[in-house]
Amino acid sequence: MSALKTILYFSLFKYPLTRTEIFQFSENTDQKEVDSEIDLLLKKGIIFNFDGFYIDVNNPDRVERRLKGNEMARNIMPKAIKVSRKIAKFPYVKGVCLSGALSKGYYDDDGDFDFFIITKPKRLWIARTILVLYKKIFLFNSKKYFCVNYFISSDQLEIAEQNLFTATEIATLIPLYGKDTFVDFLAANPWAKPYFPNKPTPKTSTIRETEKTWFSKLIQKVFDGSVGLKLDRYLQKLTIKKWQRKFTHLAQEDFNVAMKSTRHVSKHHPQNYQNKVTTRLKERYNQVIEEYDLQYPKYSEKHA
Repeated sequence: MSALKTILYFSLFKYPLTRTEIFQFSENTDQKEVDSEIDLLLKKGIIFNFDGFYIDVNNPDRVERRLKGNEMARNIMPKAIKVSRKIAKFPYVKGVCLSGALSKGYYDDDGDFDFFIITKPKRLWIARTILVLYKKIFLFNSKKYFCVNYFISSDQLEIAEQNLFTATEIATLIPLYGKDTFVDFLAANPWAKPYFPNKPTPKTSTIRETEKTWFSKLIQKVFDGSVGLKLDRYLQKLTIKKWQRKFTHLAQEDFNVAMKSTRHVSKHHPQNYQNKVTTRLKERYNQVIEEYDLQYPKYSEKHA
């Protein structure tokens, strides 16, 4: 991404960036060129600088909002890690990562804990169903601290939707459990690295291994055979039918991305932010380069 595209992308989330962050989320590996672009954008009045934070609107309150959100994220992080430890103990869970706003260092009163979970092959839907049932029964269906909305299986780790939105999510994941699984995940998605060549790879030395409780071990023993395979397929079909009835507002194309439900993937994103964000970025970016007569190539990346 150019510095402009980077700033506009995060501005969609009302999140101003520092120069270091702009460079980290830029495709340009030349720090001086990125700084020169930022200076040009400032000179033209396209972006604004408030105490070292850059954004495309003349509103210093955005910086105050970000700093407050950063502090709240630091304070809530120990709780998120504690929840991830619990998730890692569930049957067939091989890896747990934090995603969403919290993984980017931001949290507010409306925030929640988004988890990206990697499961054992052919048992994704059993793992997901058990976690969802736990949330519904023991957490009274509260999504705030237990949002398990994205699962993939360890036998197919490559993300199919390869675009700026998914690359950003991969680059900002905070891996907490399943070291080898996460290393394999990064290796399976080399396409994401060129989006942000300056972004440091997450440290793997602090990733813990998943340890199962006796109950999880018992569940796995019972369902490791053909019965478990049949149950996993049944739960997949049951979930798809439920979602098709519930999310009729989504067009089929959008449903296939936002609520993707295969043998290897389960996504529960009824708001379809991937589509909304990429569409809005394209509109905003092309609007800016046209309004200010910038010699930038138009943004045409597809959201799918």
